[in-house]
Amino acid sequence: MTTVRSGSAGRVLVVGGYGAVGATVTSTLSGWFPGRVVPSGRDEVKARRLGGVRVDVGDLAGLRQVLDELGDVSAVVLCVEPDDAGVARICLERGIHLVDVGATHRLLEEVTDLHGLAAAAGATAVLSVGVAPGLTNLLARRVNDAVGGAERIDLTVLLGAGERHGTDAVRWTVAGLSTPVTARPQRLSLPGFGVRTAHSFPFSDQHTLRRTLGVPEVTTRLCLDSRPLTAALFALRRAGLLRGARGAHQQQLLTSVFSRVHLGGDRFAVRADAYRGNRHATLALTGQGQSRATGLVAAHVVRALLTQGVPAGVHHVEQLTTLADLPEQLATHGITAVG
Repeated sequence: MTTVRSGSAGRVLVVGGYGAVGATVTSTLSGWFPGRVVPSGRDEVKARRLGGVRVDVGDLAGLRQVLDELGDVSAVVLCVEPDDAGVARICLERGIHLVDVGATHRLLEEVTDLHGLAAAAGATAVLSVGVAPGLTNLLARRVNDAVGGAERIDLTVLLGAGERHGTDAVRWTVAGLSTPVTARPQRLSLPGFGVRTAHSFPFSDQHTLRRTLGVPEVTTRLCLDSRPLTAALFALRRAGLLRGARGAHQQQLLTSVFSRVHLGGDRFAVRADAYRGNRHATLALTGQGQSRATGLVAAHVVRALLTQGVPAGVHHVEQLTTLADLPEQLATHGITAVG
């Protein structure tokens, strides 16, 4: 296994560096690596206002030109979702590390397929970076280890309905609400919120963890801090009234509507439960601001890539022992574990 040496002194290009997630990535990394962080995005005015450059993930030729002009980029943080793995391929074939906060299973699988390319180039891509996927993956690994290899893992995510999320995050949520139900709702206690009803939702972690941890059954469920909004949304899904969101026009309309709905707070909680026979282990995390937390996770992952030895190739966050203590690191940012 190739190990990438630590101590890289190159710059970090943050794509979407002024958005809901990217702003936290940019500010946090700038504190750790002054003068080495370059925010970017499609809006050239916003990017240059922060001392950055324009990058459109849909313009691969433009991305290549930016990387050529900057010359010394060691890592790229992808805070927006492209249509395919083209951005990842460009970075990895140049030996540039990639940290991807994307949450779409199909896209994560496409990047995973670039493992051989990344390993040959001595680059590392880290996927499942954020809250869900991300913190859920790390908690899942811990409870899986606690029961000696789980037969089933249940993941639960509670999000604050009052937080203003980026367009990509809202669009992804709308698409998820249009998918068929695959598991029964579950009632359980979440730290700081009491007993809630959570509903099956197509987070990528439940697919990833079956492979990375070898767990036969993994299910992720979602609820919002607003009980009425949770009940209303999933009642609409059960009635089949959100299936039309699979079309581009309907997705755009519902994304616009949901972007204006702010009926709760901005706190979140995630919980992982592992089962093996009569053994059960549970662990939870709670914090404030899902977008902020995602940005903090991404920033810590970048710091690990630049300062510690890591294996080359494409890995999900739970596969890197270097990141095993990430939940403890986040405690200084107000994200706390509840065992």
